[in-house]
Amino acid sequence: MTGQVLFTVLVSAVALERVAELAVSRRNTHWSLARGGVESGRGHYPFMVVLHTGLLVGALVEVWVRRPDAVWVLAWTMLALVAAAQALRWWCIATLGRQWNTRVIIVPGAPRVTGGPYRRLSHPNYVAVAVEGLALPLVHSAWVTALVFTVLNGFLLATRIRTEDTALARPA
Repeated sequence: MTGQVLFTVLVSAVALERVAELAVSRRNTHWSLARGGVESGRGHYPFMVVLHTGLLVGALVEVWVRRPDAVWVLAWTMLALVAAAQALRWWCIATLGRQWNTRVIIVPGAPRVTGGPYRRLSHPNYVAVAVEGLALPLVHSAWVTALVFTVLNGFLLATRIRTEDTALARPA
């Protein structure tokens, strides 16, 4: 099996993980809205969907079209970071429970979660996103995708974190 095929399997596995996230998010959205949840940041959400889809598609296109050589030391290091990012992401999902979402929805009266990774970081899920966005393409030396995603994600996260912090600061 070639490195490109193995990379395609990896990106496909990440895509399936994203589908699982969306299923959890959809369930949690219904739960939150049924309890009077208020959504913020609808305007940037479509850009986030396009950006995250672009990460997966861009990495595959770059690897299959540009055909960079995989640097195996880099590949294994980045693969470890991808796995760590997935573990952190699912730790965030488990810690937030029904309050976790791909959207910014605040349920009035719901307690602010301060356990798990939130003990140390305000937005640990975005650390996972940033690490994965850089590391996943670099597993197969797709540095253009890693660079473009990282820059665009930086702008998105500045908006997203500001939106989240504002929504969380509103009185319940």
